[in-house]
Amino acid sequence: MTDEKRGFLTGQVAVITGAGRGIGAAIARKLAEMGAVAVLCGRTQASLESTAADISRSGGQADVAVGDVMDLSSVETLAARVEQSYGRLDILVNNAGIGGFGGPLHQMPPEAWDKVVNTNLRGVYYCIRSFAPLMIRARSGHIVNISSLAGKNPLPNGAAYAASKWGLNGLSYSVAEELRGYNVRVSVVCPGSVDTELSPHTGKDPRRMLQPDDVAHVVAMLVTQAPQSFASEVLLRPTLKP
Repeated sequence: MTDEKRGFLTGQVAVITGAGRGIGAAIARKLAEMGAVAVLCGRTQASLESTAADISRSGGQADVAVGDVMDLSSVETLAARVEQSYGRLDILVNNAGIGGFGGPLHQMPPEAWDKVVNTNLRGVYYCIRSFAPLMIRARSGHIVNISSLAGKNPLPNGAAYAASKWGLNGLSYSVAEELRGYNVRVSVVCPGSVDTELSPHTGKDPRRMLQPDDVAHVVAMLVTQAPQSFASEVLLRPTLKP
């Protein structure tokens, strides 16, 4: 990273959901490296503290906030905390998500469907509902939703996950139109298979798969885009098929 990019986000505040591991942790580290205060949101304190320790060792600033995106009151409490502590929010990265790859849809228990859709889609709605007003008042901000190529293509034995990501893409395009008049830019990132614990990768070579840092790099590009434009969607693929 160039010295210019390293300090590009100095003074800004970024909330990252699902920041305890994988893609979320990589995004948090990247934004903190660029100077932002990274507010780490997730359900597990220990994993968030681990990410925060990595950021601190690199000279960055992190704030741990345990919460659950499936619980509206929890998200609203987090938004109030951010407003009280920092008085602003510049970047919201909706990354928290779970998989659902247990077999065909007709064999999926309803409670498993609810968990996937409520985390991957309803959780993003809760976060935008709670945090967008801070950005609207400031007439500035970035919202980045982490989706998947499963939101573009069929995913046999993962229909609930695919449905949640197709829905997230439609939500992102629509909210981008709602908020662009307030100078709030909304983007969606659709990676292919990433080498994380989210889903099984049977038969795939992890050395050829996308890495969490690849997704973090795209987020960094989006939040440093020149002010007169924004990339509404990024499809991210590995160079070599894994």
